[in-house]
Amino acid sequence: MKTEVNLAGIVMKNPVMPASGTFGYGREYSEFFDLSLLGALVTKGVSPEPIEGNKTPRMAETCYGLINSIGLQNPGVEHFLEDAVPFLERYEVPVIVNIFGRTVEDYVKVAEELSKSKRVNGLEINISCPNVKSGGLVFGTDPCATKDIVQAIRNSTSLPLIVKLSPNVANIVGIAQAAYEGKADALSMINTLLGMDINPITGEPQIHGAMDTKKGIGMYMGGLSGPAILPVGLRCVYQVYRAGIPLPIIGMGGITNGNDAIKYIRAGATAVAVGTATFSNPLACVDIIKGIEDFMTKYHIEDINELRGKIKNL
Repeated sequence: MKTEVNLAGIVMKNPVMPASGTFGYGREYSEFFDLSLLGALVTKGVSPEPIEGNKTPRMAETCYGLINSIGLQNPGVEHFLEDAVPFLERYEVPVIVNIFGRTVEDYVKVAEELSKSKRVNGLEINISCPNVKSGGLVFGTDPCATKDIVQAIRNSTSLPLIVKLSPNVANIVGIAQAAYEGKADALSMINTLLGMDINPITGEPQIHGAMDTKKGIGMYMGGLSGPAILPVGLRCVYQVYRAGIPLPIIGMGGITNGNDAIKYIRAGATAVAVGTATFSNPLACVDIIKGIEDFMTKYHIEDINELRGKIKNL
């Protein structure tokens, strides 16, 4: 049985990794299992300077999902290199660092700093951030902005670049094509869907969200994740794969078991990322690795790569 996959030159012993923002830098989950069991480890987002994040409440459960608006809280790239990297050196697992910023220069700065570390094997580029120099235009909603940001980062590092796509767009294939033209090495999809929830009794929004700077109040919206978004994630991966864009894909969104992971691989994903499921089950990634192996055994699959993109026509 072969579960090894190659993601843009990053060789993974199996196709499973945690999704950025749900696993911290691995320290907390290392108390539950050996992180070396993972195919890769994707860290929480890292920015040039520390960010405190949004006001509370910042997370709320919904039916079959979770809404969060943490506000990308993190201690900054310098702290990450000094504190998280030495910890991660204990484990034999590829490390992919999620990075973000408010300007092109922010992304480039973080990429350059992380490129100095031999422990960093790849960068996941969160382009679901507003470009403050372009009036708040979100990098990942405009093909030109997507291509420009990816190209700028490409020029600053030789590390594999994995561009994380947002589903909150009219044409995700167009954004994926722009990332490819900007010299991305892989794609991860999808990021969370924009959503909100309201307490029917009090009338209060369930999360604060980012600040509306004009009104001085919360936006009351956040990212919806969990099982509810699995069909959307599958659709996005399938569309981009079938469009023939020659980049490997990390499929994510609502994965809770091995069968969910197999669905994404059949849709065209090379690897998968597990997010919200790890909150209720810290061993979710390990269970899903086992679930994939059990599936392969049951259906006599010798190589997980044989299933990629394999969907029967109706």
